[in-house]
Amino acid sequence: MQAVPIDQHPDPRATPLRRLLAQREGLAPEMVLVGNGAVDLIYQLVTAFVRPGDTVLTLAPTFGEYAAAATMMGANVIAHQTRAEQGFQPDLDQLIEQVQQSRPRICFLCNPNNPTGVYLPRDSIAALLNACPKTLLVLDEAFVNFAADPWPARELLPAGNLAILRSLTKDYALTALRAGYVLAPPLVIDALAKVQPPWSVNALAQAAALVALEDEQHLVTSMVALAQARTSLVRQLVTRGLHPLDSAVHFFLLPVPSANAWAQQLRQHGIIVRDGTSFGLPMHIRIAPRHAEANARLVHQLAAQLSLKPT
Repeated sequence: MQAVPIDQHPDPRATPLRRLLAQREGLAPEMVLVGNGAVDLIYQLVTAFVRPGDTVLTLAPTFGEYAAAATMMGANVIAHQTRAEQGFQPDLDQLIEQVQQSRPRICFLCNPNNPTGVYLPRDSIAALLNACPKTLLVLDEAFVNFAADPWPARELLPAGNLAILRSLTKDYALTALRAGYVLAPPLVIDALAKVQPPWSVNALAQAAALVALEDEQHLVTSMVALAQARTSLVRQLVTRGLHPLDSAVHFFLLPVPSANAWAQQLRQHGIIVRDGTSFGLPMHIRIAPRHAEANARLVHQLAAQLSLKPT
């Protein structure tokens, strides 16, 4: 990293990183675009493909930037609402019917989903692609490396209407540097390249991503440790009378009487959880495990708050 020339403009297309990602995915470089994090690429997707009055579909509850970006472009944002009582699993038949009726320009689908941790199988995504050939399905796989048994979504790219979003900021802990990428047919990549700002990815982010991608064993080791930490944390919560929801990834939802009140109370003890209110889940907090000591503090405080809950 010390050799990165910060007195020069970075490679405007992150060429070495783009080529490495293409090689790892078994795709041509023309099917890869690197961006300043996945959020930046979400905004570029709507800039390239959405016009005022177009419809954009999301699966709720989910990451709020999909709707924010679409609204910025004057789109009509609609949601396929999933329910806690169904484990936040979408009804595929109803979703396909909604897509066919609304004919959205883009359908954003976070898989695994943030914040629910639901991970849809290949057959479900393939069926949705086939049902909406004129809709660009943006499959956000920012958390896919955290899933125990991920399936290769790139195999569905020949459908022609799929764009796969990936993040390098989460699994490789490059959050402050910002780096992400899109896998898509060349026509989609070309459209994104036309709206992408010059020098979108800084030189330090490009260099750090290249180094991180070469250390595959560190990623594997980290994911195993994180999965073990999650299993231990969930077990401790259950033994104390709490009911964490199933999740395919490391984070999970925990039902509570008031997400805002519980999150604020935990913050007073130096513990940060995600208040689910911003996702439309005012009675859920999202939890992600950390190291054993931090997890133990979290469990202790949650148990203390549970004991204060009115009966």
